Amino acid sequence: MRWTVHGERSIYDSPWMDVRLADVELPDGRRFDHHLVRVRPAAGVAAVDGAGRVLLIWRHRFITGAWGWEIPGGRVEDGEDPAESAARELVEETGYRAGPLEHVLAVRPSPGLHDGVHHVFRADGAERIGEPTDVEAERIEWVPLASVPELAARGEIGSGSTLSGLLFLYARSVSGG
Repeated sequence: MRWTVHGERSIYDSPWMDVRLADVELPDGRRFDHHLVRVRPAAGVAAVDGAGRVLLIWRHRFITGAWGWEIPGGRVEDGEDPAESAARELVEETGYRAGPLEHVLAVRPSPGLHDGVHHVFRADGAERIGEPTDVEAERIEWVPLASVPELAARGEIGSGSTLSGLLFLYARSVSGG
């Protein structure tokens, strides 16, 4: 059952987002305005070392008022490949350079509200090359991947994209895949 979009228009636009109003029709004929947000893609990287630990940042998100573990990441800039963005964000936020990158997931956190896609990469290891230049974290730590389910259960991973990526990598590690 596909919705019909009769058009959409911007009601607020910035470099971060475009808030739009769409004129939509349901398959049963009901028609109404639906708010949506168009956003740039984002990319993050879960760097995993030889001891089965993942490099995470502990940060506060003012919108939710919550602290939590996240993989380093951010928006993909114009002309930038998501892998380049993920590697750049890792350096900026942690001071570590990623090892070889593997794209593991493309997460659409809230497709009923926005069109954003978050690309999650795995890096085999990371080398410390300096201090972070984009300080967003209170702490930067190597956290055991095996602790991810418990951290999630305690609510210490608040980002849906981080949670998706880490649980995917955890499941892969325990299944041997």
